[in-house]
Amino acid sequence: MKLKPLALLCAFFLSSCAASYHPINPPALSYLSNSNDKSVSLDYKYNLLPQKYAKKETKFSVKLVAVKLTNNSGRDLIFGKDIKLTYGNGSEAVLMQNQQVYSALRQKNEYYLFYLILTAATINTTTNGQQTSSIPIGYALGPGLTATNLLVADAANKTFNDELLKYNILGATIKNGTTVYGLVGINSANYEGLKVKVE
Repeated sequence: MKLKPLALLCAFFLSSCAASYHPINPPALSYLSNSNDKSVSLDYKYNLLPQKYAKKETKFSVKLVAVKLTNNSGRDLIFGKDIKLTYGNGSEAVLMQNQQVYSALRQKNEYYLFYLILTAATINTTTNGQQTSSIPIGYALGPGLTATNLLVADAANKTFNDELLKYNILGATIKNGTTVYGLVGINSANYEGLKVKVE
């Protein structure tokens, strides 16, 4: 493999490297959108994920939403049963299980195995049109980039999954007089306005 094609191939692979994941931390967010129903208030926020994960929101019609719910209804309520999320037209938002959200949005490790293609890479030097040396740089480049990306993706996915579990409120009881924060996956192709509905 000559230097120019090698440089182009490396640039392609480096542009599709694994990305780290920085926790969203719903309690620390500033919420700009809100809704109220029967003394239950909802504050929410879209566009939470880094680009590597956000692309998959669009691809798989999954929207991750940070929510802040305050229950002053006078009774304990279950999110997903007594408290539901709806759109402006009244239709109910389809809430997803934690594992469905993680499976759709996680970084797929198998993609990074393609870096092993670079194992065959060499740098050839020529003098007067004759090849004078061939340096097999791929033995370090291919496995090295593969291992690095697998480690970064694994760590990012673990952090992402841990946060989804930590802020999973689907099916949780929200006691009267309390505020809870959560990360909710919605099966939707669009970033639609949300309302809270208490039954």
